[in-house]
Amino acid sequence: MSLESQIKELATSLGFDLCGITTADPPDHATAYRQWVADGCHGEMRYMTRRLDPTVLLPGCRSVVVVGLNYYHPGVPHLARYVGSRDYHDQMGEKLRELARPVNGLWYVDTGPLLERDLAQRAGIGWIGKHTNLIHPRFGNWILLGEVLTKLQLRPDAPARGRCGACRRCLDACPTGALTAPYRLDARRCISYLTIELKGPIPVEWRPLIGERVFGCDDCLAACPWNRFAHLSNERPCELPPLTEMLSWSDQQFADFFRGSAVLRLNRERFLRNVCVVLGNRRDPSALPALERAAQDPSPLVREHVEWAIAQLRNARGTGGKQISTALP
Repeated sequence: MSLESQIKELATSLGFDLCGITTADPPDHATAYRQWVADGCHGEMRYMTRRLDPTVLLPGCRSVVVVGLNYYHPGVPHLARYVGSRDYHDQMGEKLRELARPVNGLWYVDTGPLLERDLAQRAGIGWIGKHTNLIHPRFGNWILLGEVLTKLQLRPDAPARGRCGACRRCLDACPTGALTAPYRLDARRCISYLTIELKGPIPVEWRPLIGERVFGCDDCLAACPWNRFAHLSNERPCELPPLTEMLSWSDQQFADFFRGSAVLRLNRERFLRNVCVVLGNRRDPSALPALERAAQDPSPLVREHVEWAIAQLRNARGTGGKQISTALP
């Protein structure tokens, strides 16, 4: 059995659904990526300015092993689907550590400056869709990626061919128009960015369009017709208690509940910031007592969003409970 076959067999035994191999050549879309960063589309994500080719991370790197893990489940309210009972960084990291040993490699799972979707397409794992995420014909959009960099010269797999055709459902599905053109995302408008990456207040003009999303957004992914081939993973989703209950949580309660979950990357402040936006968008008067208590929160960030949410509820009450249009011009 060839070394490449042994690596793929090991990846399967570790629980990965996909495995491909590519060269350590610079990313195919490096020039377009640099322009994207120069245009400021990465927002506050300064780490995105450091995306590099594999040979910078591992001098002498010749090959990259790319793996994919299916995470599809029907979804739960308020959370992006990738939020499982365990943080995917930990879940995949344990497996990648084992996969890296036979090739004496460095492993990454969304933790290093790599253009991982470029590498995945080149390794035959799937193709980059117009929403800038990876698509696989058997798993749809629901794939987590990891990489092992090695100095070994491995036989590369054939790159995946794009199969989006004229479809633009993902672009049309984006609530904020963050997909400004096929294959181009302005993160500053993206709900995943606004609810996860953004450190400060969510701009007022975007709050109504966040809807019921507390952590991330799957709308562009869910719209893809390739999802009809997706099948359930073994992942158990994380579910939330009532949002009004969480408004009174301390830092410790937040950490205890989300221990081991990807949501823990947010601190309590930013999480409750998002909860307040959702409660404001609901305009349910039953949330008013909890919001009024939260108006004494020690965090200025939380208090600002509490005040906004209370104003939405009172405005709705003043219009007889009718919903007010939240569409941007």
